[in-house]
Parts: sequence; C-alpha cells; structure tokens
Amino acid sequence: MWSWVAHRVTGVLIFFFLFVHVLDTALVRVSPEAYDDVVATYKTPIVALLEYGLVAAILFHALNGLRVIAVDFWSKGPRLQKQMLWGVVIVWIILMIGALYPVLGHAAAELFGK
Repeated sequence: MWSWVAHRVTGVLIFFFLFVHVLDTALVRVSPEAYDDVVATYKTPIVALLEYGLVAAILFHALNGLRVIAVDFWSKGPRLQKQMLWGVVIVWIILMIGALYPVLGHAAAELFGK
C-alpha cells in the first residue's frame, strides 16, 4: 500500500518539477535578465537539497515502476511483489548514497569551503 502511495506522490512531484522547469526555461525568451536571476537562485545549498529530493523521487518512481511492470506482466510477479519491493528499496538506498557527492558536493563546498 505504501509503495502505491509513494509511487503516486513521486509522480505528482516529478510532474510539478517538469512544469516549473518548462516555465523557468521559457523565461529566457521573455526576459534573459530574469532568467539569469532565477538560475542564480538554483545555485544555493537549499536548492541543492531540493535537487537531491528530486533525484530521490525520480529514482524511486523509476525503480518502483519497473517493479509494477514485473508484478503486472510476470507470472511470478504477484507472488514475489514483497521481495521485489525490498529489492527496490535496497537498490534505491544504494543509488541515493552514490548520489550524495555528485548532487550535494557543490553545496557542501559552498557552505564549508573547498
């Protein structure tokens, strides 16, 4: 049940990110200066944490989506769905640990110096 909820929530969050991304990218045609100001705010440590959250949402949504496909189209899927969910969670945690430095490294350097 919780994986179903998390899959829907991450899907909605990704949709809203894409909506905002299209809007801020379109801003370059309206006002390049305003676009530069918006992009400058994206280089803050708080936005870096939001980027890490975006990576978390995309990874979980993708991995859980593969699990849902396996449950729906593999004959053993419904019987093994709990084990596959634990596999998704373990792979997600490993990938999120691996994403720590690439996503948050520049924010840590800005906060604590190089």
